[in-house]
Amino acid sequence: MVLLENEFLSELTRMFRRARSHGSVVLTMKRYDGRTKPAPREGRKPLPEPSEYMCLIRATLRTQKISTVVHPKDVNKFQQAYCNLLKGNLDGLKKLKKTKTKAKATQ
Repeated sequence: MVLLENEFLSELTRMFRRARSHGSVVLTMKRYDGRTKPAPREGRKPLPEPSEYMCLIRATLRTQKISTVVHPKDVNKFQQAYCNLLKGNLDGLKKLKKTKTKAKATQ
């Protein structure tokens, strides 16, 4: 997995373009505390709690994986750019057909 900083959104746009012909892009977001070490076993001294949490964002297209970490102070700016990118690239969605439900039988 490639950790990208500034070029994450441009690479994500390229992934969406490649996925138009065939395939799909899978996006995940999760809270990230900045740890690079695993949690210690029971009975050992625990790792200190982070003062602030970051957001880890991952995107996958077939075998290509990219990710980025967004700091709390940059969340608003990133969210705006991310929202605009999604609005421009999520145009190939299929509408679901609604199924009619039978009316409840009267008593």
